[in-house]
Amino acid sequence: MITIGFLELNSISKGILAADEMIKAADIALIARPSCPGKYQILITGEVSSVEAALDAGQAASSSNVIDRLILPRIHPQVVEAINMSSAPERLRALGVMEFFSVTAAILAADAAAKAADVDLLEIRLGTGIGGKSFVTMTGDVSAVTASVDAGIKSAEGTGMVLDSVVIAHPDPELYRHLL
Repeated sequence: MITIGFLELNSISKGILAADEMIKAADIALIARPSCPGKYQILITGEVSSVEAALDAGQAASSSNVIDRLILPRIHPQVVEAINMSSAPERLRALGVMEFFSVTAAILAADAAAKAADVDLLEIRLGTGIGGKSFVTMTGDVSAVTASVDAGIKSAEGTGMVLDSVVIAHPDPELYRHLL
C-alpha cells in the first residue's frame, strides 16, 4: 500500500531546502512545487517508515516555516493518480466536486471519497493558481458520487477547511471537456 506525506511551507526557498533534505533522508518519490499565495508544497509517496523519516527531515530543516503536515498511510491509489492527473475514466457520468481552504483537507477527503464508493477521481487540484484553495472532482453513478462526496466532506469536517460541495447528476459533456 502507498503512504502519502505532505509538507506545506510559507517560504519557497525553505521549501526547496526541505525537499532536498527529504530526498536525502529516505527512499521516497517526490512531487514538489510552489503554490499560491507564495507557498511551497512537498508531496511524497513511499513506505510508511520512509515517508515518516522524510517528513521529519523536511520539518527539521525548516520548522519555523511549516504551515501544515500530513501523513496518510494506505492511501487509495487513485489519489496519487488524480493529483498527477495521470488517468482518465472510461466513461463520464455524474460529477462530484468538493472544495476546501487547504490542501490537506482535499487529500483526506479524496482518499475517503475513493474508498467510500465506486467512483473515478478525475483531479485533485492542490492550491496552485486558485488562491490556495483546493478541490477534488470525481465521476460515477449518481448514488456512488453522492456517497463519496458525503464521505469526503465528513472526513474533512473536523479540519474547519471545508468550503463547499456539489453533485451534478447529468453534467453537459462540454463541461467535462473543460475539466479534463
